[in-house]
Amino acid sequence: MSGPAELHPLVQFVFQLGVLIVLTRVGGYWLRRWFRLPGVLGELIVGMLIGPYALGRFAWPGLGHLFGLAPGGGAVTPELHAVATFASIVLLFLSGLETDLSAFLRYSVVGTVVGIGGVVFSFYLGAGCAIWFGLASGWLDPTALFLGAIATATSVGISARILSERRKMASPEGVTILAAAVFDDVLGIIVLAIVVGMVRAAGDGQGIAWADILLIAGKAFGFWIGATAIGLLLARRFSRILKYFQSPEAIAALALGCALLLAGLSEMVGLAMIIGAYIMGLSLSRTDLVQVIQKEVEGLHNVLVPVFFATMGMMVDFGAVQAVLKVGVVYSLLAVASKVLGCGLPALFCGFNRHGAVRVGVGMLPRGEVALIVAGIGLTSGAIGQDVFGIAILMTLVTTLLGPMLLAGSFENPASGLRKPEDAAKTESKEIVLSFPSPDMADFMRARIVRAFRQEEFYVYRLAPDTPTYHIRKDEMFFTLECEGDTVVLRVTAQYEALARLVVVEEMLALRSMLHMAQENVNIETMEHELVAGLFSDDGEDGP
Repeated sequence: MSGPAELHPLVQFVFQLGVLIVLTRVGGYWLRRWFRLPGVLGELIVGMLIGPYALGRFAWPGLGHLFGLAPGGGAVTPELHAVATFASIVLLFLSGLETDLSAFLRYSVVGTVVGIGGVVFSFYLGAGCAIWFGLASGWLDPTALFLGAIATATSVGISARILSERRKMASPEGVTILAAAVFDDVLGIIVLAIVVGMVRAAGDGQGIAWADILLIAGKAFGFWIGATAIGLLLARRFSRILKYFQSPEAIAALALGCALLLAGLSEMVGLAMIIGAYIMGLSLSRTDLVQVIQKEVEGLHNVLVPVFFATMGMMVDFGAVQAVLKVGVVYSLLAVASKVLGCGLPALFCGFNRHGAVRVGVGMLPRGEVALIVAGIGLTSGAIGQDVFGIAILMTLVTTLLGPMLLAGSFENPASGLRKPEDAAKTESKEIVLSFPSPDMADFMRARIVRAFRQEEFYVYRLAPDTPTYHIRKDEMFFTLECEGDTVVLRVTAQYEALARLVVVEEMLALRSMLHMAQENVNIETMEHELVAGLFSDDGEDGP
């Protein structure tokens, strides 16, 4: 079932990469366009269908078993696995760049409490499920550890899309979900570091006791805190060095290169490579180079990250999953309950009523890319088998599908999510809608508003490369900005509406002044006449 003998491994890799890039883009687009589901599901399904455990068993005309089992018996070839690993590093590097560290440290007590509750409940129920069904011998078994770590993940981008469509991004529930997701990401990465360290220590034949666990946890926290602290302290100086090269392409390449170096160092000290990449992105997240790096690395992300998700899908052995389908269903249900209860119950004690608590809980429900990365690390390291990996994939699919539906349904009831009416009035979501003659002018104004908020020292980042939605934060203030065709919509809470309107008015006045000056100083008709005359002139060498 390996690749055809007539194909050189390099040629086979080129064909594999080309097919995956084309099919993942088509699959992701089709799923977003027709079913309004995250493109990552389409990419995952493409990999599952063409992988060696499904259609990959059949020969391609002229190419043989292009996606058959690799010579060593693996689901993917070493070359394709290397590309997928690089893509995961790029993904976590960009995730670090988009993390608002100040929000993690001081944004909201509610978000922190909700995030901790979600992580604790998810890890306990995920690991407990493995023990309950006999997949693990105890809490320190690698299978239990990885199923617990996989369950802690949260894919906030999926929930953010629903909040944006429902125009609830700036609502108390929306702000809490986003703040808790930031904490979930950071704490989940630390949990992964501890789990990987424990699994590797057990793989080396060392007995794991609680003293060893504390040592591994201290090592993981030490590397995390030490590397992050050094990165944040040197970030400004490092950004000045990068600016010396002036070229945006060179700046982004050097930043990504440093992320790869830190990823390799993370692997050398016994942690996962993605942890080093995330720390590098987090360190640069407070510099003014964030947008430059994101823009330049975005193309690489758009090409390679879908290949990573497809590669994860190719590793799903349907035969192995069928044997543990019952476990997978129960694990998925526990994954749903862990977020709804783990995040919803703390929200009840932090000023939300039952409506708000349910919204916060289901908003934290979708897993997504982080869960797939953790599961992939477990499988490739040998800590878990195909059956457990399939369980993780099933849980990811279930929560990613259920999350948006439950969150949208929770907002069908217009009741406030807060206990105190005065708090609800203060945090009521307001909209500032700006309509323009054309989408180009709307996009131009959107760029000006984004720049204006950055100049006021707000933290602004784009939710996703293909989504014109921005999060704008500073201290307790939180806004969202969207560009929808020829309309720009700024959503704010009532207490900060005046400030947001002031920023927008200043930009509108500046735009009006700029257009007025252009009309006075430039005769557009004269310029057009001169350009046309020069184009058809017989005197110039460039004329026809």
